[in-house]
Amino acid sequence: MKRTIDILMASVLTIITIFPVTIAACIFYMLYKESPLYLSTRAGKEGKPFTIFKLKSMRSVTNDCGEPLPDEKRLTTYGKFLRMSSLDELPQLINILKGEMSFVGPRPLFLEYNELYTAEQRIRLHVRPGITGLAQVKGRNSISWEEKFRWDSDYVNNQSLVLDLKIIFLTGFKVIAQDGITQQNHATTQKFTGSKSKGVNI
Repeated sequence: MKRTIDILMASVLTIITIFPVTIAACIFYMLYKESPLYLSTRAGKEGKPFTIFKLKSMRSVTNDCGEPLPDEKRLTTYGKFLRMSSLDELPQLINILKGEMSFVGPRPLFLEYNELYTAEQRIRLHVRPGITGLAQVKGRNSISWEEKFRWDSDYVNNQSLVLDLKIIFLTGFKVIAQDGITQQNHATTQKFTGSKSKGVNI
């Protein structure tokens, strides 16, 4: 039933949002003269890799060594708007239609994190990742990685249609309130380096 709902909702929303997403992408390109799409390899169900689609919120600028500049140097004013409005996540409707994601589930993270999870944290990989999830409505980027993973595990262990609908409903309020978009003292969030070590900037 969940997969059927995902397909129906994603199909309708793709049609409804294709115009505003296209406009948002064109504005980014006109402002910064680079591709408006961000493609990244993430871990899907059972840790299998897939390519996630997002509207780009940071410029592709590097230092003299070819390394990306810190997030606060690359995050654009328009990109902040995309993040605050969550418009940057809308291209993930394509990921849902492809069967790689769901509307609700743990957020898809980098493949390198698969080797850093504890046994309890790995539970998050037993379901399709989502555009939103329990961790997002409980604090999003304002809470620690350990807290996020605890909420992810709680979701996997207590999945239900009612819980999904509740999360979608609460997500709407979070987007309107622009709550938990960034981590304190960081432009976005910190990289996860394992539960026993401190994160470093990405």
